Amino acid sequence: MPIKAVLFDFDGTLADTLPLSFDAFRRVFETYENVTLSDEQITAKFGPTEDDIIRLNVSDASKAPAAIADYYAFYENHFHERVSMPRDIVHMLEALNELDVRMVIITGKSRRALDVSLNKLDIRKYFCFSVSGDEVERPKPDPEGISAALKKLGVSKEDAIFVGDSSADIKAGKSAGLWTIGAHWFETVQTTQFSPEPDDVLTNVRDLTELVRQSRTDTDR
Repeated sequence: MPIKAVLFDFDGTLADTLPLSFDAFRRVFETYENVTLSDEQITAKFGPTEDDIIRLNVSDASKAPAAIADYYAFYENHFHERVSMPRDIVHMLEALNELDVRMVIITGKSRRALDVSLNKLDIRKYFCFSVSGDEVERPKPDPEGISAALKKLGVSKEDAIFVGDSSADIKAGKSAGLWTIGAHWFETVQTTQFSPEPDDVLTNVRDLTELVRQSRTDTDR
C-alpha cells in the first residue's frame, strides 16, 4: 500500500531539542529542589507535558507556577543558540510534501512548547496539524493522539506510518496498528534500545523519504 500519511514525534525526531529541554528542566530542579538531575533521570519523568512534570516534581506546589514560567523562559530564550533546523530534515519534509504525503506531529510536549519550537524553526507549514500532550487525555504510549489524527485525516492505519525516537512512540504506534519507524538520526534520543522493537530503525533521514517513495513505486507496478 502507498504511504499516504506520516505521523511524527517531535523531540529527537524532527528537531534536536532534547538537550535544550534537559537543560531547562535541570535549571528548574536545581533552583526549586536543590537537586541536579542527569539526562536519564529527566527522561524517566517524560510522558506528561512540561507543565505537569514540574507540578508533579516540585515539592512546594505554591512554587510550581514560577517554576513553569522559568522553564519556558529558559527554553525560549536559549532556543536559537541551542537548536538549528538540519537541512536533511527540511529536505525530507519538502520531498514528502512534493509526494503529497500528509504529515502530522503527535508529541508529548505542551502546546506552548511546541508552538515556540515550530515558530522558531519555521516548519509549521509542512504539517496538516499537530497534537500536543495537553490536547489528549492519555499521552503516549497510549495511541489516543495517533488514532484521533488518523480519523481527522481520513486515512486508514494501513496507509500511515509513525516515526519516533522513544519506546513510548513505538508502543503508541503499534497499539494504533501502524507500521513504526524508530528514528535514530540525532545524537541525542530518548531511547537507545527500543522496547517493543519498531518495524524498522533508520539512522539516516534520507532513508525515510526513500521508504515512502518506494511504497508509491511498488504500488504503481
